[in-house]
Amino acid sequence: MFIRRTQVGSNAAGKYHYTYRLVRSERIGGKVKQITLLNLGRYFPISSEFWPALCDRVDDLLAGQASLLEPSLPKAAAMEAEHIAAQLLSRQAPTGTALTTTTATGEPVSTTQPPQGEEPADIQAIDVTSLELVRPRSIAVEYVALWAMQQVGFVDLLSQMGLTGPMRAAVLGSIVGRMAAPASEAATHRWLGKHSGLGELLDVDFEYMPPITLYRASDALMKHRDAIERTLFNRLHELLGFETTVTLYDLTNTYFEGTAMANPKAMRGRSKEKRSDCPLVTLGMVLDGSGFVRRSETFEGNAAEGHTLERMLEELGAPQGALVVMDAGIATEANLTWLGEKGYRYLAVSRERARQFEAESAIGIETASGNTVHLHASMTRRSRRCGCTAIPNNGNKKSRVSINACAKVSRPDCKKSPTAWTNCAPKNDSTNCNNASAGSRKNTGVSGSITPSN
Repeated sequence: MFIRRTQVGSNAAGKYHYTYRLVRSERIGGKVKQITLLNLGRYFPISSEFWPALCDRVDDLLAGQASLLEPSLPKAAAMEAEHIAAQLLSRQAPTGTALTTTTATGEPVSTTQPPQGEEPADIQAIDVTSLELVRPRSIAVEYVALWAMQQVGFVDLLSQMGLTGPMRAAVLGSIVGRMAAPASEAATHRWLGKHSGLGELLDVDFEYMPPITLYRASDALMKHRDAIERTLFNRLHELLGFETTVTLYDLTNTYFEGTAMANPKAMRGRSKEKRSDCPLVTLGMVLDGSGFVRRSETFEGNAAEGHTLERMLEELGAPQGALVVMDAGIATEANLTWLGEKGYRYLAVSRERARQFEAESAIGIETASGNTVHLHASMTRRSRRCGCTAIPNNGNKKSRVSINACAKVSRPDCKKSPTAWTNCAPKNDSTNCNNASAGSRKNTGVSGSITPSN
């Protein structure tokens, strides 16, 4: 075998480009023909002076024989020879199906009968101590991840969006890399090429894939983000049948080291990573109660968190009566009022600093995790909402929370009970304030906020 440099077509500028192939000469029908064994791509890094020695090393590896002399190859060329041999071996079909064992005299005995008319497989005994582990790869996470993507039709969705084969492979590699070894695109490219067996599952050589392809894959996902999120969430909903009555919403931001002049959303603002000296972008995500992504969005780096909630929920189409969970940055008075007007319930970190809690009138409720939380009913002063202050049983001051329950009311005649959750009706509702027992609080439709206590 030998390596051949082949001229392939030309681009729009009239310039030709070349590709490298591993070929073998065979005599077929009285004529000598060159058979391509492996396409080495356009960017073959090994110098031509080492090509003969590299091909000899590949022959030795395929034959399973050690070289009598040390191969005169640089380390990079020797590793390339192992890589080529591994690819060629992976494409070879198994040679037989019958299994054999040996007698006390060492004679092989067939343990399975070969199909009628077929020769038994030629299976030889080997010395396991002579085996050498070459190019080990992980495969478990990759296999499970691909299976999960197939269950929701993600690969077919990429094809419907017009992504090419190499781009689809880059997208899958980037996503699986985030699952198995989360890191930057550059580190993901190294992991895919040197440690992962995903390339064998997809029949793609990630070692020869340019790193820029992973960055372009991220751009492709961003371009089709809305369609991907909507389609996958609908399929998960059909597959798992979970409810969409709880909506979790939160924001964070990240920074750029450079000036990011090409990104119109890169703005100076308050960095959560203490990098307000850099341009930022704000990232928002809406999850359902099971943790599945419903929608994501990028905002300007100086966007006020409280101004993003209405837009996200309206575009999401959250059903009336859904429970919206958010933190103090989003739980502004205007947002809480808007949520009540639209018929949403809410659970949010309160912005009020003063907390009211009377231990003697508090009741204990056991959570799903087996912990006891003590609740004390109260009326908040600023928003005039019936509420409860919750104190975990461990007495840790930092873990104390306040739960503002019920819809906003415009009159102060809400009944308070130290032994009950109070469900209050809006002013225009003819229903009086009702006391609901703590044991039936799930049926009262209460909503509210959770905050660290002073």
